[in-house]
Amino acid sequence: MADVVIINPRFEPSYWGMDHALPFMGKSANLPVACLPLLAALTPAEHTVTLMDENVGPIDWERCARADVVGMTGMSVQRFRMREILSELKKRGCFVAIGGPWITVQEDYFDDDPDVVFIGEAEETWPQFLKEWAVGLHQFRYEQAEKTDMSKVPTPRFDLIDMRKYAFGSLQFSRGCPFQCEFCDIIVTFGRRPRIKTSAQVIAELEAIWKTGLRIVFIVDDNLIGNKKAIKLVLRDVAEWQRQNGYPLTFFTEASIDLADDAELLDLMVEANFIATFIGIESPSEEALRETKKFQNVRAGGTLAEKVHTIQRAGIEVWCGMIMGFDSDDEAIIERQIEFIQQSRIAFSMSGMLSAIPKTPLHARLAAEGRLDYADRSAFGTNVIPLKMSREALLDGYFAVLNRLYEPTAYFERTDALFLDPDFDIGIVNKKPWWRISGRWAFSEAKCVVESVGLFLRLMKNVPQPELRREYRRRFFNFLKVHRRPGLLLFYVFHLAMHYHTWKMARDMSSRSSELVNSF
Repeated sequence: MADVVIINPRFEPSYWGMDHALPFMGKSANLPVACLPLLAALTPAEHTVTLMDENVGPIDWERCARADVVGMTGMSVQRFRMREILSELKKRGCFVAIGGPWITVQEDYFDDDPDVVFIGEAEETWPQFLKEWAVGLHQFRYEQAEKTDMSKVPTPRFDLIDMRKYAFGSLQFSRGCPFQCEFCDIIVTFGRRPRIKTSAQVIAELEAIWKTGLRIVFIVDDNLIGNKKAIKLVLRDVAEWQRQNGYPLTFFTEASIDLADDAELLDLMVEANFIATFIGIESPSEEALRETKKFQNVRAGGTLAEKVHTIQRAGIEVWCGMIMGFDSDDEAIIERQIEFIQQSRIAFSMSGMLSAIPKTPLHARLAAEGRLDYADRSAFGTNVIPLKMSREALLDGYFAVLNRLYEPTAYFERTDALFLDPDFDIGIVNKKPWWRISGRWAFSEAKCVVESVGLFLRLMKNVPQPELRREYRRRFFNFLKVHRRPGLLLFYVFHLAMHYHTWKMARDMSSRSSELVNSF
């Protein structure tokens, strides 16, 4: 039957990419995109599948030329590389199928060059295409009539990926988000009705990724707690699986700020050993949040900073997304964003300028108002023309936020405000002493001693700036005076490496020595 190759293009350097930290960790990429092993699992057994992630190795063009079908996925930040790969594949006579988040919102981006396109989810349409291709009756465009039933999604084929090249694993528990943020494409792609896998499916995937040897896993759901009632049932089973197996895995994820309003849900996540969550806070301005319909962030129950602190006290570190350039924003938003991040003790903020993604309500509104820049790669880093500041002022403010947030004194001021609290710890260790959790955990803590020292020494050897090396040494030994748990030490040294990544990205972009990337 079909010989299939599926490609994930390389990403440009970004906040999530950890590009400048990965060499210290001995890894090629942060994590595998979830769709690669999933598409392989969706491919009927009579076909052969080869997965290529350009983030961990070069594309084998000759292998692609021999394939019957070459599939390619990609997000908006990968679209330029997708176009280059498509051109090279077509030169070699390849039959090319394209799917993923970007083509879902910009269907005509590649014109008629692909042989097949997939819009939205593909659990049903990918096997359908292969069946129709086999008899020469395939269509050009595939789109599912209904959203995927997540209870029928198979376990991803992690065995087809060299997981040793990644810093973290990736799993998905659910899709969809109940909220209505004007700028967000998640509700366009996955809908507003959260759909979740069964506990049996989740446990099977935990078992599969455990076998790869990875210990830290990113749950890639865009909002893990979109259906709180359903996720609580799954988290109870995940926590029980962790207890039975000595807590072999550590998780981080994405969630909405209303996590802080549900003590039971917070406790379940800690019991399941979640140590961090990314939250879309977006702005300290209530006017901006209401304008963009981010109503979950303006609910009663405390300020945004107070809710962040509630999550942190529970034993989960908060990373966040922040946006500048809403209609109500003027240049004063720059100082307000910096002040909020500092007060909230958030080490990592994925700060960015408002961008209008095709098919979102924001894109439709701004198009009607004549406030869109249609250049594919805007010199200003965003296609949005702001109301209360010039485009130059917005871009300058973006660079100012990045450079000031990741200036060492500011970064460690907020990081140490959290980590140097003697009572602070993360995940299950926030509930019980690490030496009482399990023998497996105790062994893992011992390994963390070696890994912590190794990572720290690589920083000392390879960070070229002597002033940064001095800062990292001082912070490292200050941490040891307060905390000596090996696992938490490794997490803190990871923060040193990530500081270098964010600091260098901010400097390189603002000096224009590297490509301008919005959303950091």
